[in-house]
Amino acid sequence: MTRPWTRYLPAFIKTRLEGSLHLQNVINNAGWLFADNILRMGIGLLVGVWVTRYLGPEQFGVLNYATAFVTLFSSVALLGLDGIIIRDFIRKPDRRDEIMGTAVALKFSGGLVMTAICILSIYLIRPDDYQSILLVGIISLGLVFQSFGTIEFWFQSQIQSKYCVISRSSAFLIIAAVKIGLILSEAPLAAFAWAGVAEIVIGSAALIAAYRYTGLRLGSLRATRSVAVKMMRDSWPLIFADVVTVVYMRADKIILGETAGNHELGIYSVAILVAEVLWLVPRALSASLYPGIVEAKGISDVVFHDRMQRYYGIMAFFTYLVAVPVTLLGSWAVPFIFGPAYAQAGTLLAGLVWTGMFINLGLARSSYLTAMNWTRLHSITDFLGCVVNVVLNLVLIPRYGGVGAVIASFAAYWLAVHGSCYLFPPLRDTGRMLTRALLYPKFW
Repeated sequence: MTRPWTRYLPAFIKTRLEGSLHLQNVINNAGWLFADNILRMGIGLLVGVWVTRYLGPEQFGVLNYATAFVTLFSSVALLGLDGIIIRDFIRKPDRRDEIMGTAVALKFSGGLVMTAICILSIYLIRPDDYQSILLVGIISLGLVFQSFGTIEFWFQSQIQSKYCVISRSSAFLIIAAVKIGLILSEAPLAAFAWAGVAEIVIGSAALIAAYRYTGLRLGSLRATRSVAVKMMRDSWPLIFADVVTVVYMRADKIILGETAGNHELGIYSVAILVAEVLWLVPRALSASLYPGIVEAKGISDVVFHDRMQRYYGIMAFFTYLVAVPVTLLGSWAVPFIFGPAYAQAGTLLAGLVWTGMFINLGLARSSYLTAMNWTRLHSITDFLGCVVNVVLNLVLIPRYGGVGAVIASFAAYWLAVHGSCYLFPPLRDTGRMLTRALLYPKFW
């Protein structure tokens, strides 16, 4: 069986794909995810530029501080369940309703608790900063609604991401239009925070509609204590790992906002905005390749490790493909696009784009560790990266501002993903595979 689009491929590629339905499904799935990411890279960046120009570095910095603050709590609200849910869907598809029902219930409860804790925390930290308290209060509502994103993991496990793409893209386009309307109407900063929450709500509603469209019933979902206990027993190390990951992904913004001010944070956030757009494609690849990694683990160690080496090679190759031109052109392109007020962001971007190498390889290594159920090692290596990141940010940001944050991020990600592999015997083969991918990113 072959998919219709294969007829348009060159003969030598078509020959390789014939008879490999799994590979065809992966490519088809990745195609949908690429389409989604191209949409976000194009329209998202265009609207993002307009928003940053409208708000200016100071206001944009305040919004990013509030978003980063809420993100620190989001990892706990998700309970580290994402990879485990996909794994369980693949291994036990007949228990779909029980797995999904339990996961939604756990995440919804976690979202409610963390929303309350998040609002209380910002009040205690900045009792007189009413604007930050308001923004954090609005944005934190998204922690509750993101629980319905669990439906997305069923589609991912079945390599049917087109339903996720349609749902997310619909919400994204609606809110992109809303943001343009907010700019034209000269709306206040809080309106943009509400827009972010609305995107989560609309996206969740669209996922529910897609789930029902495929013939599945929400009414059949059920939460059970036994599945909840099993999930939490497997996920608690991942909760810790996710918290640690979020801390060293967002600590730079929090520390920069507290020490260097909102203006400096606004400039740094523009560099992060562009870098995160560039990292969308590797995330799409990761979502498509992960089910195949779990499947390979059940076939043989040879197939499993071969797929992992190719996975690492894909991530490294894509990073080089993006990082080299961005390094050469970023200092000119960023102020041209975002305006002279953000000129320094070009220099910061040239450094951040190379941090993406270890973020992307980290996505692949995370798939490996989850498939191996080595969640404790995942937690330990991420914790090492987190400690280095926080310490370096505290030391370097007061002296060098955003440049210090870039240096801290690069060092932390390298240690967490690559350097730490040589500290633990079970991960040394992984370290050698990552080194091979860095030096020779072969994936064919």
